Amino acid sequence: MALIVHKYGGTSMGSTERIRNVAKRVAKWARAGHQMVVVPSAMSGETNRLLGLAKDLSPAVQTPAMLRELDMIASTGEQVSVGLLALALQSEGMEAVSYSGWQVPVRTDSSYTKARIQSIDDARVRADLAAGRVVIITGFQGIDDEGHITTLGRGGSDTSAVAVAAAMKADECLIYTDVDGVYTTDPRIVPEAKRLETISFEEMLEMASLGSKVLQIRSVEFAGKYRVPLRVLSSFTAWDIDIEEEANSGTLITFEEDEKMEQAVVSGIAFNRDEAKVTVVGVPDKPGIAFQILGPVAEANIDVDVILQNVSHGGRTDFSFTVHRNDYQRTLDLLRSQVVPALGAADVAGDPKICKVSIVGIGMRSHVGVASKMFRCLSEEGINIQMITTSEIKTSVVIDEKYMELAVRALHKAFDLDQASA
Repeated sequence: MALIVHKYGGTSMGSTERIRNVAKRVAKWARAGHQMVVVPSAMSGETNRLLGLAKDLSPAVQTPAMLRELDMIASTGEQVSVGLLALALQSEGMEAVSYSGWQVPVRTDSSYTKARIQSIDDARVRADLAAGRVVIITGFQGIDDEGHITTLGRGGSDTSAVAVAAAMKADECLIYTDVDGVYTTDPRIVPEAKRLETISFEEMLEMASLGSKVLQIRSVEFAGKYRVPLRVLSSFTAWDIDIEEEANSGTLITFEEDEKMEQAVVSGIAFNRDEAKVTVVGVPDKPGIAFQILGPVAEANIDVDVILQNVSHGGRTDFSFTVHRNDYQRTLDLLRSQVVPALGAADVAGDPKICKVSIVGIGMRSHVGVASKMFRCLSEEGINIQMITTSEIKTSVVIDEKYMELAVRALHKAFDLDQASA
């Protein structure tokens, strides 16, 4: 008997009919002898609806007190989901019980709307499992030391599921989504994209951080830290599919870097449209200049991605970096009001119409010339590279947004990813 965690996304829980299908699938696993813990998201669109109501009433800058209330509101979406799924399972003849995060409890810090999990008490859940019940736990939420409900931020249900699996030392965590696994790139852009049977945690972490929407990055970090076996698969396959076939479908995210995986120099192409470039022009080229520019940006809770400092000319240089497009105007305003006057910089320039395209693969560690092949491919397509950043297993470039799809298709072909085994 294995202890299995299932996580279902909002589209999988999008209607009562889909919830019935989820219940039938979970019941099938339970009847096969597995102990089952299920972590569902809110029904598709429900969190947006709830936060939209809140915005109508309080569109102003949000204070900590307001953020607390947002978490109180947003958390109700998952509470509805777990209750409905418990009823559906009971209708299938299964003993099932649902819990909110605070009832488990899932302990978090007090960073409302983006809390981080600190601990999970598994005693109550284990008692229910021992009694033969299916346990359903709200994703996305927890409780802080003051007893306030907190939420983990967008995609937090993935993180909740992995954290529960880690706390329970589950045999595997299955993430059910509206796609049937992790692909070499987005099939909507490259129809020839192939589903990967396996991908390493390192590669998946890079893919998630670079724009792949299959898994939320914090969930991958959590799985890697606590070595939780993770599989991504589709909830839209027939619920009565053979359980052995289902258990081996989708994409396995693994710690094993076997010989087969090493043969793939590049495993996937990731991209991100949501970036904007900011350049502080004519800043003094002296020690501490990066901190003087990025310090105020960090204090404003704005995440910075790619950074480039140009060669000095006459004691002056240009300093460029990328931010999320939603933070673009706020970053420009902050730099113009605080940084430019303090540093005596010439100006601040920006470009909100850029994107980042990345190649990812653990095979890059042991192969030379991968980056140059990427650059040659883009050059042959007439695509200019504005910024470059690398790690052991990835190379990312910032380019004009209008060339994004062309770049992805060209790189996918150049690295023979259309030949990957499905």
